[in-house]
Amino acid sequence: MMSENCLFCKIIRGEIPSKKIYEDDDVFAFYDIEPQAPVHFLVVPKHHIPTLMDMQPCDSEIMGKLLYRAQVLAKELGLEESGARFVFNCKAEAGQTVFHIHLHVLGGRQMGWPPYPPENH
Repeated sequence: MMSENCLFCKIIRGEIPSKKIYEDDDVFAFYDIEPQAPVHFLVVPKHHIPTLMDMQPCDSEIMGKLLYRAQVLAKELGLEESGARFVFNCKAEAGQTVFHIHLHVLGGRQMGWPPYPPENH
């Protein structure tokens, strides 16, 4: 089930434009509108789940599909050799701004750790 007012549900329904990369019955992938790397896309379940903390046992299968599709797309977009960062932000303090589970896939540049040191924010 999708949420009426969720930004990502609106993107999935085609109410808000996106640069779609992939879509099937369960998963939707599109480029991030504020890329943080040369390759930066999001992979989301079509079923609305607000955060990772809201997952139910029945959501395990879709999350596996999400991860699988993310790595396939990363390879297709040229990140197999150099690698990629796969990130879930969960809730506001962790950086989640849209409350619909989404996996960020970033690559094409050297990544540091931690991503955002406290002294920089």
